[in-house]
Amino acid sequence: MKPSKPYLIRALYEWILDNELTPHLLVDVRHGDVEAPLEFADGDRLVLNVSPRAVQSLLMGNETIEFQARFGGVARFVRLPVARVAAIYARENGQGMLFGEGDESASVPPAPSGEAGDERGGDNGDDTPPPSSGPPRLRVVK
Repeated sequence: MKPSKPYLIRALYEWILDNELTPHLLVDVRHGDVEAPLEFADGDRLVLNVSPRAVQSLLMGNETIEFQARFGGVARFVRLPVARVAAIYARENGQGMLFGEGDESASVPPAPSGEAGDERGGDNGDDTPPPSSGPPRLRVVK
């Protein structure tokens, strides 16, 4: 499956705007793949106002977020890999979402034999829950 992070960013962006608040992105700039005015960064983090009044030509894709904005009166192009977005939130109240370091690589492990997703078997008739070792797994109940 495709990562959910870019979809969540777009949805939260719209939600923040619908509530007439100002969306901000918190970006991790430790990697060299962020094209942004790093002179405005605070350590390894850069906060960007991405409201329609602050940016032009905003494109929120599945891989990158791109826009043009003025920084210190100078127009600049910004390109951020979605993987570097650490959070999206409303400036006025802090409502939004913080993303973890491994959100892009997180995926559900394949179901073991006899559980959901296994083509060979279905429910094995055992109503006892599986042992709690490892991450939780979903199981089809008929």
